[in-house]
Amino acid sequence: MNRRENLKLLFTGSIGTGLFMTSCEADNTEVKHQPLLDGGTRGGRIQEEIRRDQVLLTDRFFTENEMQKIRILVDVIMPKDADSPAATEIGVPNFIEFMMKDQPAHQTPMRGGLMWLDFESEEKFGKAFLDLSSDQVIQIIDLVAWPETALSEYEGGVRWFNMMRNLTCSGYFSTEAGWKYLDYKGNQPNVWDGVPQEVMDKHGFSLEEQYIPLYLKPEERGVVAQWDENGNLIS
Repeated sequence: MNRRENLKLLFTGSIGTGLFMTSCEADNTEVKHQPLLDGGTRGGRIQEEIRRDQVLLTDRFFTENEMQKIRILVDVIMPKDADSPAATEIGVPNFIEFMMKDQPAHQTPMRGGLMWLDFESEEKFGKAFLDLSSDQVIQIIDLVAWPETALSEYEGGVRWFNMMRNLTCSGYFSTEAGWKYLDYKGNQPNVWDGVPQEVMDKHGFSLEEQYIPLYLKPEERGVVAQWDENGNLIS
């Protein structure tokens, strides 16, 4: 079973993504509601939430060097396959950028982990992480990607990569592409054709003859019912 299938099983179980949003203090600047730059919730936002969204979506935490590392990592965790896009294709790096500002406690360990990639790359291959080949990248990541087999000296790196993996999956599976990959249907309109006739017969019930011509027919499901001023069904 590959990594993607393991993740799919995880997120179709009872754990879920479990995002926890923190609060921050808004300033007194009047901000008009503008289209969100890169995600977020549009409806029902109070003024303080609108201000906070705008700050989190416009401020920048990662350097370009760090963001390049993030792009590599998230695509290793959630690569493109025949059924779904890679994490970078659906904006997961931008989600992680947002979460660094939304949950500042992640900032120091995240930045430390990204620095460790270069230290370990220099130690093993004599060059920076971004200069590694694809195979060398996997060798570095495998040092911390498997908690049960990782060496004790990489305990901190394991914790960091767990955070990276959790953030990647949270971002991925909060998108439409992620839902489709899980085959998550959610709340969808359904069709009910009434009590089956055999059940009606069994319990001695029958439809009122006067209303039979007005009952919903499959071919008329999209027609809006009409009522008279006394609340009687017309059609």
